[in-house]
Amino acid sequence: MGTTKPERVGQLKIGRYIVIDDEPCKIIAYSTSSPGKHGSAKARIDARGIFDNQKKSIIKPVDAKVHIPIIDKASGMVTAIMGSSVQIMDMTTYEYYELPINDDIEGDIQEGVQVEYMETMGRMKILRVKGS
Repeated sequence: MGTTKPERVGQLKIGRYIVIDDEPCKIIAYSTSSPGKHGSAKARIDARGIFDNQKKSIIKPVDAKVHIPIIDKASGMVTAIMGSSVQIMDMTTYEYYELPINDDIEGDIQEGVQVEYMETMGRMKILRVKGS
């Protein structure tokens, strides 16, 4: 788990990211229960996997530590479309990557368009087509 950092459960918010079962996830719901007679307050976190799109939930004490993925976002240009994947060139480093086409951006992908992509925990995903 090299590209993560620890964070207290109580610091998390909806829209932030968390690692559940070695899968980076975006938090879609967060609720806390008040402390009981013999325990601390608990937080229930519902999240959706960034890469597998699976819904995951965890319940932890608010003072517990969890892993947060370190996410790098960058811009690239689509240089080739190859079936269900695209080749993109990073706009800063000029490196080439081959990434799968997500269902939510499938209609907008064309050669020559700029995309924003993310990299975390050794995996990459196209987030959006710029200008659409």
